[in-house]
Order: sequence, then structure tokens, then C-alpha cells
Amino acid sequence: MRWWQIKTRDADLERELRSDLELEEEEQRQSGLPAQDSRTAALRAFGNTTLIREQTHEAWGWAPFERLWQDLRYALRQLRRSPGFALVCLLTLSLGIGANIAMFSVVQGVILAPLLFPHADRLVFLWENRPGVPQLDVSYPNFEDWRRTSRSFESISALAIHNFDLTAPGRAEHLIGIRASSRFLATLGVKPVIGRDIAASEDRANAPLTVLISDRLWRERFDSDPGVPGRPLALDGKSFTVIGVLPAGFHFLADADVITPLRPNLPVIYADRSVDALAVLARLKQGMTIAAAEAEMNAIQQELDRRYPDANRSVGVAATSLMQQIIGDVKGTILLLYGAVSLVLLITCANVANLLLARSTARAREFGIRAALGASRGRMVRQLLTESIVLSLAGGALGAGLAGFAVRLLLAALPHSLPRSENIGLHWPVLLFTALASIAVGILFGLVPALQSARPDVQSALQRASLATATGKHLLLGRLVVVQFALTLVLLTGAGLLLRSIRNLRHVNPGFDVRHVISFQVGLSPSLTSTPDQTRVAYQQLLARIRELPGVEAADLSNIVPLSGADNGGPFWIGTKQPASLQEAPHALYFWTGPDYLKTMGIPLLQGRFFTSADQIGSSKVVAIDSVLAHTFFPGQNPVGQTLTVGHWGAARIVGVVGHVRHWGLDDSDNYNPRQIYIPVYQLPDSIVADFFRNLTVIVRPALPPADLMPAIRNVVYAASPDQPVYAVSTMNEMVSDSMASRNLPILLLGAFAALALLLSSIGIYGVVSYSVMRRTQEIGIRMALGADRSRVFRMIVGQGIGMAAAGLSLGALAAVALVRFLPNFSHLLYGVGQSDPLTLACVSTILLVVAVAACYLPARRAMRTHPMNSLRCE
Repeated sequence: MRWWQIKTRDADLERELRSDLELEEEEQRQSGLPAQDSRTAALRAFGNTTLIREQTHEAWGWAPFERLWQDLRYALRQLRRSPGFALVCLLTLSLGIGANIAMFSVVQGVILAPLLFPHADRLVFLWENRPGVPQLDVSYPNFEDWRRTSRSFESISALAIHNFDLTAPGRAEHLIGIRASSRFLATLGVKPVIGRDIAASEDRANAPLTVLISDRLWRERFDSDPGVPGRPLALDGKSFTVIGVLPAGFHFLADADVITPLRPNLPVIYADRSVDALAVLARLKQGMTIAAAEAEMNAIQQELDRRYPDANRSVGVAATSLMQQIIGDVKGTILLLYGAVSLVLLITCANVANLLLARSTARAREFGIRAALGASRGRMVRQLLTESIVLSLAGGALGAGLAGFAVRLLLAALPHSLPRSENIGLHWPVLLFTALASIAVGILFGLVPALQSARPDVQSALQRASLATATGKHLLLGRLVVVQFALTLVLLTGAGLLLRSIRNLRHVNPGFDVRHVISFQVGLSPSLTSTPDQTRVAYQQLLARIRELPGVEAADLSNIVPLSGADNGGPFWIGTKQPASLQEAPHALYFWTGPDYLKTMGIPLLQGRFFTSADQIGSSKVVAIDSVLAHTFFPGQNPVGQTLTVGHWGAARIVGVVGHVRHWGLDDSDNYNPRQIYIPVYQLPDSIVADFFRNLTVIVRPALPPADLMPAIRNVVYAASPDQPVYAVSTMNEMVSDSMASRNLPILLLGAFAALALLLSSIGIYGVVSYSVMRRTQEIGIRMALGADRSRVFRMIVGQGIGMAAAGLSLGALAAVALVRFLPNFSHLLYGVGQSDPLTLACVSTILLVVAVAACYLPARRAMRTHPMNSLRCE
């Protein structure tokens, strides 16, 4: 039956009942009964009309809906009668459910939302690896062999993120782009909205230069011209021909504005099989698994090891899904935080359950009357659960609004802490979760109070007194408070451990002076960098002009900046004899720098000297090494004067030893590439100057605040040539902060969750102690009448709260130690603090005890001010 037919059928039923009753009444009159008695006789003979209606509705299938509608209306009336109670419950639920909605929106946006590429589950990254290093880039020759011999993939492409300088059409602008092999877009499953993908004929040495442009460039630089294919675009001083336009919103690893073919733009050094510089993306064939594809690739790599042992010895292949590669370690952190916010939800449920249990005492007479009139226990439980679910749905609706605000605040505060952050928001899966979670929460916190309230002692309830029931409920209230405090201690302990880790990291010496250092990159004009010698001179002249600025103490160049996460490692060996395999040679991080780099960065020189202006191309090759390399390979010796060979560059004399720099982060454990070699940037061979120098970073140490100096630096850059973009501006303090980004999100959210749990727990213990004082008013009056002083009453009430808190702290301490020890996603965030740090446990336990005492203070003062005569009159 359609829902809109209910009223019509119900009206028909009423008319039928009225007609049958009138006929019965007429028969009674015809049998000789007086008119005034025939109505009564007809009703008696006809039976209970209400029962008939209910039985008919049961037959029609309406009854469950009618009872639900009745329960809903009654639940709303009950909440209107207790606005204070409803408001407290709504606020509590909105905070607990809102926090879970906000966190679930992060889970859904980052982890659960599908990638926008077709059949994205078949997209994988392929990486090289070697013992101790699980993931390495791939060399171009190896990639070509993989693409030619593999059978597990529909297509396979290599790519590298690259910085481009656009000079025409329009103003000069720095662009982030991708160099990719042919069929890159086909591998992703993306089609250009205009034009075509990179063809195989364009991905060859000396092929004409072509480019795919973003929707933004198409609109801003070509006025959305649909005939843009064939038009020129000047990148890095070279003319490229546009062959297509990418879809609007295209994003892959970076917001790339241009994609160019890989092979025509490949640096010369990349042709070396031992130079790992590319990422490899592949699309699995239908039905092929990642494990099977990885096994085939390792078999191919073993053959390459046999054929090219000098470059491929001990090299394996690892395959990871595109989703896993994008999310990385953030997935574990997000799930950990979702577990933490689930604890907040449990505390919320315990809190609201406490409120409902306390309120059920005031409704004991109501439940007794309903039971006396024949209401079944199931009927009362259903009614009470309906009230709980109505409360929870209202709290969920309010929480959704709070969650939307919290998510916007989080993304504004930590804009780069989460991958795929563009997917985070209150989308329909999140709203569906809100509805389901609200119903589940309503059942969770409402079930126990409903079962307790639906078992009334009818006689005691009607007499408005039931000490046994009150005592039982009070015990349950106390247990719920114990649970709240235990869960709160777990959250506070986690937040405390992270806070101590952050504090420890801020006291770590990174190996250089982070104060007043600014870094940036410059796209020098192609007119100034047409030859390797001109390129060197152009950068030297730029540095000279910057050093002349007022307030500049030092300035120089480097290919990588500490704490930036940039990797430029390679093999080296002591002496000149090359090992059998470059992969098995020790590896170090290469810093290609100028002579003033140590002064600019504040890195100490421990032995010998650093570079001078005489260390140029054509002069004897020299290097400086860090203290870790010196202690490892020259124990008890003076390394200055020794010979060290840098792979792909040559043998050089060690001229100095410098302090070790924590390049990979303040918590750098030196497990990966811990050794560091400094090489004069002006001794780079001509063959790689063009590609290498454009990626150099300018580092400046000013006496002024960096923000005050940057306008003057920009003026110096633009004065040489207006087509020189300045980009990637950052201070070392910002890099230090960014290096701790993996901890910023958990410390912010876990701290917020812990604070929320502390607030809810304090409200919970306050409510329970207040309820206890109300129930024990007569007992307190008797105690005071028999001589108990006010201070003793005060200590009794506060002691009750402290007892519940202490029990919760004991359970919470055990749970916190166990969870921290067995949660690797949390333990790896700690630094300089033990997983079961006693100081942290002691501090958070003290905080919780202080909060418990403070929450008990007002009820205890109210109890000690109770007048014995007034309390003895209480029922």
C-alpha cells in the first residue's frame, strides 16, 4: 500500500466502523431497548473499537509505523519538558559525534575516496631497491629494458618532475612540469581535451620539442583557443610546439602545467645505467596482480644483473599501488587518529548514558505507572531507545555543522600535512556516515539506561522511593565514570608523549644555524646561460650583487638544502680503484656548493679547509667530507689529503672535514645515506651544467629579518633581466617546521581530542557526584545531626570522586602502556621519550586528579552546607 493511501483507507475504516455501530444500535432498538440504552448495548455487543482499529492496522501493516510515530512524538514532548537536560545532551553529543564526523571526512577523503583515474587499482609504481634501501628511482636504460621485455602491463611509462621557466607567450613565469615517456596519459587513462598524447616518435633523441599544457595555461596564455595545437611555447629558452591541452583539474604527483617528452630532454648523465633518476608508472593487465607483476620484474632485473653487473648487482624491483604511493605513511597516522577520536565517542556515550540514568530516577514513577497499566518491557525499551536516537540524530546534525567548520580550520592550519586534501569535505558518504553513526550512538548510549529503566519495581516506583534501584544505578554511574577517566588517560598520555617528542626535537642540533637563513630559486634568463661558462658567470654575478645588499652577511649556492628532503646521493670509494659494482659501493649524499656555503649555513669546519674561488673547472678536483664519513672510513686517521672518488665525477683530494648535518629531519636516525660529501659546484663538467645549474638553490644569511630582505633580492634579480622568475622562497625556520610535519597533524588532533575527553570526563564526574549528593541528602543530614562536621562531609564527597578517578587512572595507565607499546603507527612518532614514560604518566594522572577534585568541589560545598533539619524532611 502506498503511503499516501493511508489516510484514505483509515477514513474508510472509520466510516465502516461507524456504519456497523449504527446498524447494531438500530437492531438493539428494534429488539425493544429504549433509545437511551441502545447505544450502550450496541457498544457492548460490538466490542472494543480501538482494538479493532489496531488489529486492522496490523493486518494492513501500519501498526509498526504508527507506534514509531507515537514514540517519536512522545520523545519530542519529553525533550521539550526538560530543555536543560536536552541542551546538555545535544552539546555533548555534537562535540563527540562532530569530532568523529570531521575525522571520518579525513579518512574518506584521503584513504577511501577512489582515485579519479579509470581503473586506478591497476596503476602501480615500479621502483628499484637494494639491500637496506627499499625504494630507489629507476635508471633510464633499465626502464627501456623493462618496457621492452615485461608482459604484465598494458603500458609502462617513465617520468620525472621538472622545473620549467616559461618566457613566452606573456610574462616570465616558473612552472612545475613533468618529463614523461610516450603514452604517459594513456597509462593513466586520461585523454587530452584538445589534441593528443605524446607519440612514440616524439619520445626519441633529437626529436622535435613538443608539449602538453594545462587548462590554466590554455586559458591564460592562449585565450582558450581551440586551435592551440601547433602554436609555440618558450620553455627554458627553447621553443616547444603545443600538441594538446590537459583536462581541467588534472593532478598527478604535482600540479603540473606542462608535460614534455622525456627522451629529447633527457640530461646526458641519465643515459648511465647506474644513475637512478626516474619514477616508473605502469598499468597492470586485466586480472594481473601486483605480486605476480613484481615477481616477473624481479626475474627481468636478475637478467639485467647478469648482463650489467657493474650497475645492477643486488638490485631488485618493488611494485606499489598508486594509492599506496600517494598516501604513504599518512594512512597509519590517520587510522591511529580515527581510533583516538573513537575513544572520545565512547566517552561521549558514557557521559550521555550517565545523564539518562540520572534522569531515569526522576521518571521512575512514570515507568511504574506504565508497567502497572500493562506496558511490556520491550515496549518501554523501544520508547526509551527512540528518545535516545532522536537526541543522537539532533546531536549528529549539530555535530555535522561543527565538523564542517573544524575541517576547514584544520586544512587552513596544516595545508600541506595531508595528501589528497582536495577530497576532504562533507560529501555524501560523510553525511551517510553521520546518519548511521548517530543512530548507532543513540542505541549505544541509550540501551543500558533503557534496560535499567524498563525493569521498575512497580510498588516502590508508585511510592516514589526505591533505595535499591537508586543504589544500583549509582553503581553503574560510577563505573561509567571510571571508564571515562581510563579512556581520557589514554588520550592524554598519547598527547603528552607527542608533546615531549616535539619539545625534544626543538632542542636537537641540526648541525647548522637555522636562524636568519632564507633560500630561493631563480630561473636565469636564457640569454645569460647559453653556454656552460656563461652560466657559471651569471650565477657568480648574481651572488655578488646579492652579497652587496645591506644586511647580507653571506650568500651561496647548493643543489640541495638540509631538511628539504631532496635526495642527490650516489656511490663513492676511497682511493681510485673502482669496485666491481657501483650498487655495492658505499653511498653518500652529494652537496654541490660554493665556497661560502659553510659560512652561509653556519656549518662548522672541523679540519682542513673548505672551497675557495680557485676551485673552478679545470683545477684539481677537491672535496670536503662530513664527520660521519671521516669517522667511518678514516678511524683514528687524518682524512685531509686522502683520495676519494665520487661516482660519475672522478677522483678528488679531501681538503676538509665539516660537521654532520641532519639532512633527512631533526629525528634523522642516519639509517639511510648518512654520509655527506661536499663538491665544488663550479667544478661540474660542462655536459651537465645546463640541466644542473637551473635546479640550484640560492641561500642567503641576512642580518635583517628575511621578509624584509626579499624585496631587495627580487629587485637585484629583475635588474639583470626581467624574464627571471624567483620562486620556492622559504626560510630555514619554515623548513625545520615542515620537517616535523608528520607530527604536526597527530599532535594537533590528538591534543584536541584529549582536551575534549578531559572536558567530557570532568562533566561526567561532576554529574555523578551531584547526583550522589542529591540521593544522599537524607544520609548527609543524619550524619551532620549525629555530629559529623562540615569538613568531614566535604572530604567524604570529594573522596568519592577521587576514588572513581583513581580507579579510572589505574585502568587507563595499563591500557595506555599496552596501546603505545603495540601501536607501531604511534611509536614511530616518538623521539627522545620512552613508550611508557613514567614522567608523562605521572603528569597526566596529576592533571586528571586535579580536574576530578575541581569537578567535585561544587557538589561537596553544596553537601557541607546542607541543614540537618531540611535534609531530614527530604523523602
